[in-house]
Amino acid sequence: MTLQPDSFNVVAQISALRAYAHTLTRNRQDAEDLVQETMTLAYEQRNALRAPGQLRGWLLSILHNVFSTNWRRQKHHHDMHAQQDPFDEPQVASNQEATVRLAQIHQAFLQLPDDQRAALHLVSVEGLSYREAATALGVPTGTLMSRLGRARAALRAFEDAGASATPSASAAPVKRVQRLKVVGGSDAI
Repeated sequence: MTLQPDSFNVVAQISALRAYAHTLTRNRQDAEDLVQETMTLAYEQRNALRAPGQLRGWLLSILHNVFSTNWRRQKHHHDMHAQQDPFDEPQVASNQEATVRLAQIHQAFLQLPDDQRAALHLVSVEGLSYREAATALGVPTGTLMSRLGRARAALRAFEDAGASATPSASAAPVKRVQRLKVVGGSDAI
């Protein structure tokens, strides 16, 4: 099957690929390299895309597979936390509690195990369905849901621990907004 040129519009998917790559690598330059490698591989295998309407999921799946095979192998060569790009750190003003709290939750998100972080990103940030995210990660839907549950529980635990450390009156609304925006979703089926 030959794809029509308009059905292989990968340019429209670059921002989603960059965001997911950054979630996986935690480094801007590594994320760009991962996206580049993904795009090259996708172009080479463009005839393997069976459903043009699922281009985004297909590309995210390729990106995840490239990361799993190539990038994890390199993990033993350097500690990804030590190599984190300092410009990736959220820049916050010291008097903005909400921004500081969000930066803390972002750091907690980056500390999640790779499988949980990837699952949460695909479902909560990219908006993929459980089935699409499970396909992209190459795992059963139940495994994806389990990873999401553990990731959300870890972020909620961090959130609850941080709420007691922030005694000001403005902390409660910030916490509520963060749960909806960052942790998101429900663990119910």
